[in-house]
Amino acid sequence: MTGNRVADKRGTMNESELKFPEWQAPLQDVLLEFNRAKLEQQVQRVEALITERIQQLPRSGNGLEERDAINHALSLLRMIKRDRLGIPT
Repeated sequence: MTGNRVADKRGTMNESELKFPEWQAPLQDVLLEFNRAKLEQQVQRVEALITERIQQLPRSGNGLEERDAINHALSLLRMIKRDRLGIPT
């Protein structure tokens, strides 16, 4: 479901509206997925994208804002894993 999204009544944003679309667009897919098998795969994919991105970020300056967004995203992923997938975190 990634690609050029259109904001709809569910509140998704298109990639041009996201500050960090490389990992935020797939995160939106996770938030909207209810098929358990697909959800688990998507969570793993987003975690991998975030891990890769963290390694690329500078330790200060512009990287701080994205690090804050990543921390929030990781919290969301932990809640999804716990509440929707039954995976202890």
